[in-house]
Amino acid sequence: MSELKINIPKFSDGDWIPTEHSARGKDLSPEMHFRGIDEKAVSLAITLDDSSHPLFPNYNHWLIWNLPVCSVLQEAVPKGETIESLGGAQQGIAYGKHCYKGPKPPFKTIHTYTFTVYALDSKIELPAKSARDDFLKVAQKHILQKATYTGKFQSYRK
Repeated sequence: MSELKINIPKFSDGDWIPTEHSARGKDLSPEMHFRGIDEKAVSLAITLDDSSHPLFPNYNHWLIWNLPVCSVLQEAVPKGETIESLGGAQQGIAYGKHCYKGPKPPFKTIHTYTFTVYALDSKIELPAKSARDDFLKVAQKHILQKATYTGKFQSYRK
């Protein structure tokens, strides 16, 4: 089985997340490219977590599941519980309630954010009020592959 790989064209893995993809900017989810998806995959899911939050480790910013298997997820996933333009993908409850909510660390602290993509062997049945832990509990036995991509962000960075 090949390894699942993620690429976000607007920034390199471990580099600065552009302001347009933050809550200090346009708050648009970034375009993402996927390679090496297992041929048995039926759906994809993505989480975005602030992996350096000092009070709430891995604070969840975005949860979307039941994405169709694809090589490119376009920028600016719309808000809403169900995204018909993405095959009925579901967005759960995170810092972004039923939507992507980009980085917005307080003051001038630097935080690291982790995008995790899951290739799943089925679609996941969950209510839209579900959070990341609810998703992971149900999805755990369906994960074929998992890959991460990180970025850092600092509010008011010049």
